[in-house]
Amino acid sequence: MLAGLAGGVVFGLLMAGVGALPLVGSLIGVDDAIVGFLVHLVISAVAGALFGLLSGRIADQVVPVYAVSALYGVVWWLLGALVIMPLWLSVTVDPGMTSLVFVVGDNQWVSLFGHVFFGLTTGATLLVLRGNAR
Repeated sequence: MLAGLAGGVVFGLLMAGVGALPLVGSLIGVDDAIVGFLVHLVISAVAGALFGLLSGRIADQVVPVYAVSALYGVVWWLLGALVIMPLWLSVTVDPGMTSLVFVVGDNQWVSLFGHVFFGLTTGATLLVLRGNAR
């Protein structure tokens, strides 16, 4: 969870810079950047804990952890940004959001960058926490 929170803080700063945090807050019906950041951190902690569980066999191998963590970020981008978020927002904000499932525009490319950076930061932090950083 700690590794995911580290990744979430880094990604959250990018999201704050592009004004995306209020939309994340809208996932729970609150269009607010601070609420969005907190929601983002909860999601990040869960994703980080899951990554920690999934990466157990490669925990002491730096290159595989970085490769898998970058791929993990891409998977979360596909699932979270391109599927779950538009579907969830179609319930809480606008039913028309369902038309944005698997739509990739400028905002989604920025999101991909952020998700990959989340994965890499989570992987690096996990290596440090496990005592395997080099």
